[in-house]
Amino acid sequence: MGPVPRTVELFYDVLSPYSWLGFEILCRYKNIWNIHLQLRPSLIAGIMKDSGNKPPALVPRKAQYMTSDIKLLRQHVQVPLKLPKDFFAVILEKGSLSAMRFLTAVNMEHPEVLERASRELWMRVWARDEDITEPQSILAAAEKAGMSTEQARRLLEKISTPQVKNQLKETTEAACQYGAFGLPVTVVHVDNQTHMLFGSDRMELLAHLLGEKWMGPVPAAARAKL
Repeated sequence: MGPVPRTVELFYDVLSPYSWLGFEILCRYKNIWNIHLQLRPSLIAGIMKDSGNKPPALVPRKAQYMTSDIKLLRQHVQVPLKLPKDFFAVILEKGSLSAMRFLTAVNMEHPEVLERASRELWMRVWARDEDITEPQSILAAAEKAGMSTEQARRLLEKISTPQVKNQLKETTEAACQYGAFGLPVTVVHVDNQTHMLFGSDRMELLAHLLGEKWMGPVPAAARAKL
């Protein structure tokens, strides 16, 4: 038997494009590094409120930088990121509460589908500029992730239950207790210590903490060159 896998938690919200980048990188490494990846759907609005932080879009220079940053990261990380046309409406008006409650319900009852369901919601809002707030939008993403219509509808009906609401709240509060002020947040438990890393650009540092090899954001490409 080899060494026990280290637990790595990823707190994310599909409203955050940088969460998508961190998510895809960790999903690529979860079977390369000796880790147990735990996906933790959270609510970025709750973290922003708790920490007193502001979305980058509300700071003009950050918003300007983000536009060019997303274009470069799209190529570098090989994730089909594209800013929605009505960026402010998506981020500030519509939000992601229903989507994140749905993913919370998925995680509670069918965690094996969580990765695919999360990815499909990101694809809708950050690749195809589609809605993620209406029930039909969430159902479409769920079915594309491989869930049956009946299964998806049953989970969607549960997003207004106290159990699901409380679970999302607890997960968001857990991120805040780790020190989160935005998303994504990666929490690594190694050598009886806990480290919180903010952002999708700390994966090389994560590799260092784990004692693993960093092969860039697309490890398959790096391996192909060996």
